[in-house]
Formats: sequence, structure tokens, C-alpha cells
Amino acid sequence: MKKYFQFEELGTNYRREILGGLTTFLSMAYILAVNPTMLSEAGMDYNAVFVATALAAAVGSLFMGLIAKYPIALAPGMGLNAFFAFSVVLGMGMSWETALTGVLFSGLIFIVLSLSGLRETIINAIPAQLKYAVGAGIGLFITYVGLQGAGIIANDNSTLTVLGDLTHGPTLLAIFGVLVTSIFMAKKINGGIFYGMVVTAVVGMIFGLVALPEKVISGIPDISPTFGAAFQAFGDFGSILNLDFLIVVLTFLFVDFFDTAGTLMAVAGQAGLVKDNKLPRAGKALLADSLATVTGAIFGTSTTTSYVESTSGVAAGARTGFASVVTGVLFLLALFISPLLAVVTSAVTAPALIIVGALMVSSLRLIEWDKIEIAIPAFLVLIFMPLSYSIATGIAVGFLFYPITMIVSGRSKEVHPIMYGLFVVFLCYFIFL
Repeated sequence: MKKYFQFEELGTNYRREILGGLTTFLSMAYILAVNPTMLSEAGMDYNAVFVATALAAAVGSLFMGLIAKYPIALAPGMGLNAFFAFSVVLGMGMSWETALTGVLFSGLIFIVLSLSGLRETIINAIPAQLKYAVGAGIGLFITYVGLQGAGIIANDNSTLTVLGDLTHGPTLLAIFGVLVTSIFMAKKINGGIFYGMVVTAVVGMIFGLVALPEKVISGIPDISPTFGAAFQAFGDFGSILNLDFLIVVLTFLFVDFFDTAGTLMAVAGQAGLVKDNKLPRAGKALLADSLATVTGAIFGTSTTTSYVESTSGVAAGARTGFASVVTGVLFLLALFISPLLAVVTSAVTAPALIIVGALMVSSLRLIEWDKIEIAIPAFLVLIFMPLSYSIATGIAVGFLFYPITMIVSGRSKEVHPIMYGLFVVFLCYFIFL
């Protein structure tokens, strides 16, 4: 096992990998509650989606760990589930069964692209400077998510966001969690992020801010209402042979592709796994991601994708795919211990996201800020990710400006031909989608 996952070469051990896998699981366990809630708005059965979410996350994480050997966990993606429920089903009037077929199609296309090596080629063509910006931008994004989840930052009709109510109990608990986790990290305690979450949860239970679970073990709900529903549209070709369905599939493709690319670059970069601006085994990682999307669609959930919360596991010491295997097994166990997951509230996970975001922006020091042709697209990547609430949008905006600034500065020959191709793709995306 140690040899397969290259423990010695990567300077890790079972303790670090297990702790990293557990930390990642706790950081993303919220999806087990959020995804069923979101998709049930589209008319899907809540309990069936809960099982589908857990199974998709488990299988996807196991694929990533065993095939690609990366410490990256997968689960149905936030943003894509909202697009599925509110834009496709409720907005366009498409049935949720047909929408699942769209997810299935996008996953199958991704498998073909991954096996052809095209996805890996595109990722390796992205210049190092923009990869640093993507990693830091994702750091800002998850910090923003954490601040919002904690109530430290709140929505406002006039200024969009304002400082939240700092007298609110869960918000105070999250602030306490940030402080405790910061102390653990400053003291260089291995697994400081995980221990910070544990302390925060315990303190929350003591003060009644986190509900004590009524029981620990429960039965597995029935998945039959959603399992295999993605194939129902094949009996009604009129529902899939139209422009609306094509747009849905292309949108799933676009967002998942660049969300995954950004997450892979960010997590691998933080773990020190990027070699000569290239991601080793990128093809296998992308194939694992594609297989997870197909599997998730069959189970009955929206697009399954790589999770940026994996950076919390890396910060806790994870360096190999064994951590992803641990996370995958925990998602399987979650099918039986769902009541216990009630203690993993946003106040408990927010400190981890905020601290990990701080760690990720360290890549900004590697960007050549004195060269404006690099600084402008890098900055746009940074600022658009949190403000648009979309990793893919941040990448798109920055990558649109990069070829332009490089051309006018006389450095057009340094731009990889694929980056010009991406310019056209992103331009079409903003114009037509």
C-alpha cells in the first residue's frame, strides 16, 4: 500500500493521510445536506438524492485516489446543482430526468476528451503565471464562501455585502474557530485545521450552538426514485434532440471542465505535486473526474466534480491518493451515520475554509506583478472568482485578457496556440451562453 501510493517519495505516512482524508471529508460533508435540498426544489426525492450524493462522492473520491493517486475528493458540485435545479428545470421547464440525461451526456463526452488526452494538453498549455493566479483566486473564493457561511459577511441590497451580525451565536462560534485554528497553525501542529474543527464543534455543543445528535446510526434511504432516471429520456428523443438540451450539455461541459482544471492545479500546487509547470497523471485525474460524473448521473445527482475543499486535507498533511480513499470510505459510512453529520455546521467548516484560503493565496508571490501584461489577467482571475461566485467565470475572464495583453506587449510568440483557442471558446461562451 505504501509503495503503491509512494509514501516514502512524498514524505508522508498513514497518520497524515488518514487525518487529511478525514479533514477533507468534514470540510465538504455539508454537500450531503445542501445537494438534496437544492435538487429537491426541482422535484427530486430528497432522500434518494441524499443517497445518490453520498455514493457519487464515495465512488468519485475512490476513483481519484486509486486511479490518479491524488489527494483530491469529489462530490456533486455547488453551482452546477443550482444551475441544474433553478436554471434548467425550473427556468427552462425541462424535466429533472432529462436534465440528468444532460449530465450523463456531458460526462460521456468528458471521458472521450480525457482518453484522447485533449483535457490534459489544455491544462498543461496554461502558463505558470495564470496557474498561480487560479490557485490564489480559488483561495479567495473559498475564503469568501467561508465568511458567508459563518455570517461574518452578509448580503445587502444596497452594497451587495456588509459585515454580518457579530453578536449572532453561530457567527461568534465561527470567529472562535478561526482564532483557535490560527493558533494551531501558527504553532505548526500537524492536523491543526482538523483539530480546530473538532474544538469548534465541541464548544458549539457545550453552548448549545451546535445540536447534539439524537442518534448516531440510521438506515439507508431508498434510492430507487432517482436511480437510472437519466436513461428515461432515451424513450423520448424529442426531449433531447433540441437546442435547449444542447445548451444544457455544453454548459455542464464548460463549467465542469474549468472548475476541475482550476481545482486540480490549485490542490496539486499546494501539495507540491506540480512538476515543470505540468501536472503528472493529469489524464488519469481527469478520467476519474469524468467517470464520477457519469456514475453520479446514473445514481441521480447533478455533475460530480473535484472539490476545492481538498486543500484543507492537503493543509492537514495529505499528499497521496490514500487520503481520497479515506474520504471515499467516509462518504460510504455517511450513509449510515447521517444524524452524526448534523454537528458539522457551517460555523464548524467555515474556519477551515477561511484558513485554507489564506494558505492558498501564498502563490501570489510567484506572479510577476511588475509586468502589466501578466498582472492584468492574473488580477482579473483573482477578483472575478469570488465576486462572480464561480471558479469557471474567473478563469474565463482572465484567459480572455491574457492573449490580448501579451500580443500588445510584443510577446505573442510566448502564448501557446491552445490559449488562442481558449480565447475563442470563452468569447463564444459569454456571447451565446
